[in-house]
Amino acid sequence: MPKPLYQLLMFAMISVSAFAQEQVTISGFVREKGSLELLPGVNVYLQNSTVGTVTNTYGFYSLTIPKSDSVSISFSFVGYERQEIRAGNVASQQIDISLSTVNQLDEVIISGKRQDEKVSESVQMSQIEIPISQIKKIPAFFGEKDVIRVLQLMPGVQKGTEGQTGLYVRGGGPDQNLIILDDAVVYNASHLFGFFSVFNSDALKSVELTKGGFPARYGGRLSSVVEMNMKEGSKEKLHGEGGIGLISSRLTLEGPLAKKKSSFLISARRTYIDVLAAPLIAQQQSGYDNKVKPGYFFYDLNAKVNYDFGAKNKLYVSGYFGRDKFNVREKSSDSQNRSGLNWGNATATLRWNHLINQKLFVNTSLIYSHFNFNIFSNDKQFEKGVLKDEFSLKYNSLIRDYSLKTDFDYFLNAKHSVKFGAQITSHRFVPSALALDGDFSDSDIDLQAKPINTMEAGAYIEDTWQPFTALKINGGFRLSFFETNSKLYVRPEPRISAALKLAKDFSVKASYAKMNQYVHLLSNTGLGLPTDLWVPTTDKVAPQQSSQIAFGFAKDLEKPGLALTLEGYYKKMNNIISYKEGSSFISLNGENANELNWEDNITTGKGWSYGAEFMVQKKTGKLSGWIGYTLSWTQWKFPELNFGKTFYPRYDRRNDLSVVGIYELSKRITLSATWVYGTGNALTIPVSKFMTYSNRFVPNPWGIAADAGNVTNEYGEKNGFRAEPYHRMDIAIQFHKKKKRHERTWEFGLYNAYNRRNPFFYNIDNKENPKDPNQRINVLTRFSLFPVLPSFSYNFKF
Repeated sequence: MPKPLYQLLMFAMISVSAFAQEQVTISGFVREKGSLELLPGVNVYLQNSTVGTVTNTYGFYSLTIPKSDSVSISFSFVGYERQEIRAGNVASQQIDISLSTVNQLDEVIISGKRQDEKVSESVQMSQIEIPISQIKKIPAFFGEKDVIRVLQLMPGVQKGTEGQTGLYVRGGGPDQNLIILDDAVVYNASHLFGFFSVFNSDALKSVELTKGGFPARYGGRLSSVVEMNMKEGSKEKLHGEGGIGLISSRLTLEGPLAKKKSSFLISARRTYIDVLAAPLIAQQQSGYDNKVKPGYFFYDLNAKVNYDFGAKNKLYVSGYFGRDKFNVREKSSDSQNRSGLNWGNATATLRWNHLINQKLFVNTSLIYSHFNFNIFSNDKQFEKGVLKDEFSLKYNSLIRDYSLKTDFDYFLNAKHSVKFGAQITSHRFVPSALALDGDFSDSDIDLQAKPINTMEAGAYIEDTWQPFTALKINGGFRLSFFETNSKLYVRPEPRISAALKLAKDFSVKASYAKMNQYVHLLSNTGLGLPTDLWVPTTDKVAPQQSSQIAFGFAKDLEKPGLALTLEGYYKKMNNIISYKEGSSFISLNGENANELNWEDNITTGKGWSYGAEFMVQKKTGKLSGWIGYTLSWTQWKFPELNFGKTFYPRYDRRNDLSVVGIYELSKRITLSATWVYGTGNALTIPVSKFMTYSNRFVPNPWGIAADAGNVTNEYGEKNGFRAEPYHRMDIAIQFHKKKKRHERTWEFGLYNAYNRRNPFFYNIDNKENPKDPNQRINVLTRFSLFPVLPSFSYNFKF
């Protein structure tokens, strides 16, 4: 080797070695003081520099910094007291920190410093984190604090029908949202036919919504990711909280199993609608021959246990179990009917956290997820006590997953933070619907469609890179796989997000993400009912795919503590699916039940969604809340729908505005209110009616003697009618009182406070013409669901 080249190489090696010797790594876990709960999303920064990081989902941080005689590191998180540590003669070491919550302090001094990460500093865009404490102060439907309903108040997120908990994010359907609870997918997130979600906020530690610019670690859905993590339970002493409301009660207990080593959490909720309604139903039935006995209830159960094996190993076992049960029994002298509907979710997660070294952290999870529903009905007709006729209906469907997932966090240095990992999931689908006419109770007919087994997998790598002070980039790549029957799909999914800081507290951001979705939800109700079918990608049905670009600005106003964001987006969706007009997936009389082919009843198309979103948010202080506004357009095009012409889907919404305010009047009184406004849904309604006649001569609905006939509706273009605008105000007041051993809160609220009669659906009624009693006219009638509804609840904490 030539001498000059040799000398240059030696100099480079010595320089690199010297540089490496000048770097030290400080890592550790951040916990909540008192409970020792691990805190995700805590900001960890080297004072007076731009070097910093954020704790991961499991509260771990790693900071590689230049070696110096002394160092000062700041830890801050919304709702917690900022903490700084100073150390001399710094060497690589593990430093664990405990942060005090604001309400643990005897006196809170509000300063100009923000306690959460500035939106202008984060590389991630289209992402919103909502503190659980804030969720519990927002007015709620029937007083039930609901995470999904709060997410509906965010820009870019539309609600479905009045009272429903479905999420429609940036033009996507409810099946295009990846809803995760402790790594487990929750397929149906609704109770009470969609009016409440399955998530009990008392059991949750964090909630995060991502609408675009998805990091590579997420996959499998087109529109959004809702990631929720359950509390771990206090490792210091027993705590509890709960509440008694109009329609349900709940209780959460948490505490140590082995002090500072192991803890548990158990949280339960159950309705008592069936108990309260029973006397009213019995009273209404008095004097009638037939006896009707309906019943409905739902319940939730969250449970979690963890064990800390030391600085490097932690084990978690968690699960969610919930079910809705609805049944009706009707009996008279000549008939008997028993029918019902029930559905539920079950999830279980076993997670192992392992700290390989100060820079490399790994989490491995075994996950089980299950959703199923069934409908049954048995109708018997009697004549003089003898069975004359019988009709039976059975409808069953399920989806079940087993998953193995591993994720690595590699904190390379101050400029690079790398995540990589893989996941594999075994799906089983049973999409079926079967009606049986007659008594088949003893027959050999298989009442369940043939199961469909598929395999889904994905591998990813992403890097958050800060090449210089003003620029942060998150670049990633995901490769997804899906195997069904004899076909294998392999799809690349590139992702990139960037944030450029133009001035102090002001940055411009951009992102691009490609997503693939291999599971689909078939729905023809528009209500998100559990009767909707989950089906897989097949060799005939390709995976859904989306490409989304977004561009925006972020500004922090430090003095009032406000965060402002403005984003524009464009999303294109391919291979989205819908039922064909007039299609059915019901098999009658048990014929060909195993050959029931849902693929023949669907059509595929494409869609576009674009718009702009504005949000101003304040998370701390006496007055907190946000204002969110969305201007958007969504269009679909299917060759077999609407004569192949482009149309607006049901939940296209031009304008959507939400105003949320929480005011701490004093330590004992909290006031809160929300106001929402949205352009009406796009609906398909009849534009005219006409009669089809038989040979019999009878009066028709217009009062003119004619052949007996049926009224037939004629429809115009699909979703060519726009419903009236939706708007509503909810208000609440909370009265807090601290007692010696516990806290209690009384809450009183009004849903739809000014009694707005918002449209739930429309119908064409044939009525007498008020100007001419001899004439009848068609009238468009609006039906509303909820008037003003009062609520109250008693909540306690110890």
